[in-house]
Amino acid sequence: MKKNKFFVSVAAASVLALTLTACGGSRGAGGNEEDQSSKGALIGVAMPTQQSERWIADGKNVRKELKELGYKVDLQYANDDIPTQVSQIENMITDGAEALIIASIDGTTLTSVLETAEAQDIPVISYDRLILGSDTVDYYTTFDNYQVGVQQATSLLTGLGILDENGKKTGKKGPFNVELFAGSPDDNNAKFFWNGAMDTLQPYLDSGVLKVPSGQTNFQQAAILRWLPATAQARMEDLLTIGNAKLDGILSPYDGLSIGIISALKSAGYTNKTLPIVTGQDAEVGSVKSIIEGEQYSTIFKDVRKLGKRAVLMVDDILNGKKPEVNDTETYDNGTKVVPSYLLESEIVTKENYKKVLVDSGYYEAKELK
Repeated sequence: MKKNKFFVSVAAASVLALTLTACGGSRGAGGNEEDQSSKGALIGVAMPTQQSERWIADGKNVRKELKELGYKVDLQYANDDIPTQVSQIENMITDGAEALIIASIDGTTLTSVLETAEAQDIPVISYDRLILGSDTVDYYTTFDNYQVGVQQATSLLTGLGILDENGKKTGKKGPFNVELFAGSPDDNNAKFFWNGAMDTLQPYLDSGVLKVPSGQTNFQQAAILRWLPATAQARMEDLLTIGNAKLDGILSPYDGLSIGIISALKSAGYTNKTLPIVTGQDAEVGSVKSIIEGEQYSTIFKDVRKLGKRAVLMVDDILNGKKPEVNDTETYDNGTKVVPSYLLESEIVTKENYKKVLVDSGYYEAKELK
């Protein structure tokens, strides 16, 4: 954390106090904590897209949490257009935002605009997607993304019967035909998901229990730019023409991709009874319904209510002269610095436990999943 992003206590009442704050010294010129209150400050919140219900939920949660603490909020969605997101962040800075919470579209494209934020001492929280190549990122909050990948692969192995519900090997030798999908190459998280999944699956690929008919087993071959369902559907259609093998499982890193994949499979003649095991992530309504109906096998639930609360707590701490809590200071190197991070836990969801995890927790109402 840069030194000029913390408050300096000033005791001399007869001297004009110049207190350096997270917005370039315009806040907190008084000599007591009440004068330095951040209540009413404008916080800029930049989200990548409204094409995914997950990001809509994130935006709503962050805005709700900020308003409950008395902040003003400028929430913007860029619909996966990088220049639009850059422009939105520039406008937030111009309009007087005193902190920024940013879920980037492409983590490598914000260096210039963040230099402007740094020049005005505006703290930056990287939200779920790590901003790369910039030392102006102060904190990062996300889920344990490597573990998410492990969970996706584990649920695939469980669905195939290679592992039992306790994660123990059942002795099934296969071979099981699987195809592999990865997330967007411009999203740093996608590589963590992939690495967690592949580290889990590799022993089974090496032993021949799992086979990939297409032979496409590296990240670049499996990656889906911008996480677009239509792109995943098209790739699945292409894969189905290679070798014409009956598929037993699909590693999918995101629910939107899973829906596109399942659509391609059904068009090729697969039915609910013959669909391969398909994984996912984010517990989106459409995929949860698909799981209930016996199409998609699993998803990974990441409670964005907790993620939003953590990001807001970070902002609130910084603007009130406190050091935010972190639980990881080693993992997330953005190319110029290791960003202090707070990692949250995720959970595998299947037809067997969706009510307990998603409904009983209040994340969804039962009627939303009918």
